[in-house]
Amino acid sequence: MIRLIRAAAFAAASFAAVFGAGYAGPSLAWELTQAPLPTVLSAPTDDIATEPSPLGAPPAAASAPPAAPAASAPAEAPAPAPRNLAALVADHSSVRTADAEHECLAGAVYFEAKGEPLRGQLSVAEVILNRTRSGRFPRSICGVVKQRGQFSFVRGGRFPAIARGSLAWKRAVAIAHIAREALADGAAPRALFFHARRVRPGWKLTRIAAVGNHIFYR
Repeated sequence: MIRLIRAAAFAAASFAAVFGAGYAGPSLAWELTQAPLPTVLSAPTDDIATEPSPLGAPPAAASAPPAAPAASAPAEAPAPAPRNLAALVADHSSVRTADAEHECLAGAVYFEAKGEPLRGQLSVAEVILNRTRSGRFPRSICGVVKQRGQFSFVRGGRFPAIARGSLAWKRAVAIAHIAREALADGAAPRALFFHARRVRPGWKLTRIAAVGNHIFYR
């Protein structure tokens, strides 16, 4: 509308310039005062493009349920207390000799150390077993026990009679079994020689222990 008014005023001015200033055309002032100016309306808010409002932060991922507390490892059972030698001998006092090797070892313990403390008897048995593994003596128990000049109770490669019903024999059999199965340790580890206290052989050997009536060497 404003453009039309301006165009009319321009045309009137041009006409006056051509036909004379005295021509009185339509009053532009009237038109300008009478013609209402258009009202510029603000666009409806519904039609205004707006940036989408930011959505709230995405919901936090569902937290996993709290883990059950780890089951504590079962406490290890305490190691059984080692049995003393007397208890082991009592446990095996009814054992019979299992073979010729067991018989030879029990016989050596019986004749050589039956009056000695149990630990001394076990040490005698271990000397015989150590000899079988040394490479310096026969490889079998009977070979070691019956070797000439080693054990004075052996006569002609044979043992004297044994009182098999005696407590001393039962203990000797038990000691021989304990030594063969390594169920307990004697007092003279790795010993290869022993003698009674009453003798003085003059050996140039390493003395390891003295138990009861015997002294042990390596």
